Amino acid sequence: MLNDKVAIVTGSTSGIGLGIAKELASLGADIVLNGFGDAGEIEKIRSGVAREHGVRVVYDGADMSKGEAVRGLIAATVKSFGRLDILVNNAGIQFTAPVEEFPPAKWQAIIDINLSAAFHGIAAAVPQMKRQRWGRIVNIASAHGLVASTHKAAYVAAKHGLVGLTKVVGLETAGSGVTCNAVCPGWVRTPLVEKQISDIAADKHISQKQATHELLAEKQPSLDFVSPAQLGGTVAFLCSAAADQITGTAISIDGGWTAQ
Repeated sequence: MLNDKVAIVTGSTSGIGLGIAKELASLGADIVLNGFGDAGEIEKIRSGVAREHGVRVVYDGADMSKGEAVRGLIAATVKSFGRLDILVNNAGIQFTAPVEEFPPAKWQAIIDINLSAAFHGIAAAVPQMKRQRWGRIVNIASAHGLVASTHKAAYVAAKHGLVGLTKVVGLETAGSGVTCNAVCPGWVRTPLVEKQISDIAADKHISQKQATHELLAEKQPSLDFVSPAQLGGTVAFLCSAAADQITGTAISIDGGWTAQ
């Protein structure tokens, strides 16, 4: 379905981003991986995806906290591959604290990586996609892009902003062959969430299993995690012809979280 397409997935050296990159590669897209990590491990991931799916896979370590680096990632991809078809803005970080105790530096870092990086990437990618008369921008937001939780001022603000940015870009690109949508996952078992589970277990002196159930029961009625593969499948659908008229919208994959 995606033969000859080129996809950038930010924050794709692990977790959600890697799951999405693998799904797009399985459909024939060439992939640009991005993210932090051990160089040897990243090379193992890169070569593994390329070998398994028979596509070109490159790694670009652009720092998503710096706007010029994000724009440079887009330019380098177009220069290397001659095109850019799919941009998945997935890179994100988290920090929790009551608003009156929230460190300003943490606020800024979360806004920079979770929101501003997507803005810079989209602004740089849209002209190329418009020239091609085809492009797919998928912003990985969150259930927290639609509803709030305590102690997550920066994350909730950034993800709400990402949903708003999605709507604007959807309107601005309507009819151009380019679409822009947000995917809003509930709990996904990523390193970020593992830390929250461990924190609950430590604070309440309960087992990891009990802490996991407590985390899910508070928000996610299905009592099950969303998988990176499921998110990858949703992104792939948004890249298909069936989704040509889906733009400027937010799709929840949250086990019923935001239905409450």
